[in-house]
Amino acid sequence: MAPGRERMMAEAANDTVRLLWGPPAKPTRGPKPALSLERIAAAGVEVADAEGLGAVSMQKVAGQLDFTKMSLYRYVPGKAELIALMVESAVDTPPVAPEGTGWREQLTVWAHRLAESFARHPWLLDATVGARALGPKELAWLEQVVAALDGHGLTGPERMDAAVLLTGHVRGIAAQSRAAGPAGNPEAELLAALGTVVQEHADRFPAVAAAMSDPGGRDQALEFGLERILDGLAALIERRTEAA
Repeated sequence: MAPGRERMMAEAANDTVRLLWGPPAKPTRGPKPALSLERIAAAGVEVADAEGLGAVSMQKVAGQLDFTKMSLYRYVPGKAELIALMVESAVDTPPVAPEGTGWREQLTVWAHRLAESFARHPWLLDATVGARALGPKELAWLEQVVAALDGHGLTGPERMDAAVLLTGHVRGIAAQSRAAGPAGNPEAELLAALGTVVQEHADRFPAVAAAMSDPGGRDQALEFGLERILDGLAALIERRTEAA
């Protein structure tokens, strides 16, 4: 990567961190501020909720607020920083576990709450990929998983990896649900798409045909995967406890 591009990326990252974590920056010129980062982020969220992340632009958000695009640039350097503000505005605060709740119960509630957040704002799936700066609310989600698993024999990297594993599972199911549409059921759509083919070729794919004909436990992919991940963590914690 060219040094100039590296410098530009570093400056952009610094701008994002400043917007997410620093005190609100005041425009250095012009009349008294008529906008705020909160209003700008909320307008961006409104556009993304209605039309998807691809529809978000500085021009469109400015129009949503009845301001010019140049007015927005006095507050937000560019689209990347705008999307970072939108994520921080749209993401829910993580659930607060009642005192005495075990790690498994905490992570179960955590995963379901995260799934609900993706369902309310499907564009978050696209906006929260890759290496990027996290805002206070997003970092609080990571904090909850790492804190819940603290004191159970897992290393710091293992607790971080557990958060990645849980997030990846929830994201995968959320992506399938988004592809199925607002009223869709991803498992039902898969069965409908494959049903006729599998029935006609059941002799070649007997295991799939038998599994698809079993009516029990439909549409439980989120819960099934979550329970298996937590079972694996429980087994690891038990081994570490016994070794200690």
